[in-house]
Amino acid sequence: MVKDALEEAQARMKGAIVSFEEDLASIRTGRASPALVDRLSVEYYGNPTPLMQLATISAPEPRLLTIRPFDPASIKDIERAIMSSDLGLNPNNDGKLIRLSIPPLTEERRHELVRVVKNRAEEARVAVRNVRRDVQNDMREFEREKMISEDELKRGEGDLQKHTDHHIDQINEIGERKETEVLEG
Repeated sequence: MVKDALEEAQARMKGAIVSFEEDLASIRTGRASPALVDRLSVEYYGNPTPLMQLATISAPEPRLLTIRPFDPASIKDIERAIMSSDLGLNPNNDGKLIRLSIPPLTEERRHELVRVVKNRAEEARVAVRNVRRDVQNDMREFEREKMISEDELKRGEGDLQKHTDHHIDQINEIGERKETEVLEG
């Protein structure tokens, strides 16, 4: 019982970290990265569709992204999605290809992005703590229903706290790495 609950906690906490890392990939540093736009939602025939499903995205130069739509008719929709996003980029469209020039970040924008990274890290830590709370409640319920002993509950809670601490440390480390990346640009 306790082992299953801990395995579930471990899986859900890892999921929170994966989600956090994907979230950080979309935060702009000074370099061009396809991850910057690949999850951008484009209104395609009335349905919101991730850009990576509509086009090939590449970074031929450190400060340039190119987006080649599979369907040339979707180029205007992609351009509109980029302009309405919070990326602050102006697409350059030649009819077949969209070029996104990544300007160097200003100091003010870098500090703004660091604040965004810190907020997203806190959201990830909260997600991990919520998993801990849910699993703790499950284990206490097991103990109340006499499915596990009090000793097993205490041992399980201790192990759960170790998992939580480990995952929060990982989140802090990933966040600090991204902050450094943003500040160096």
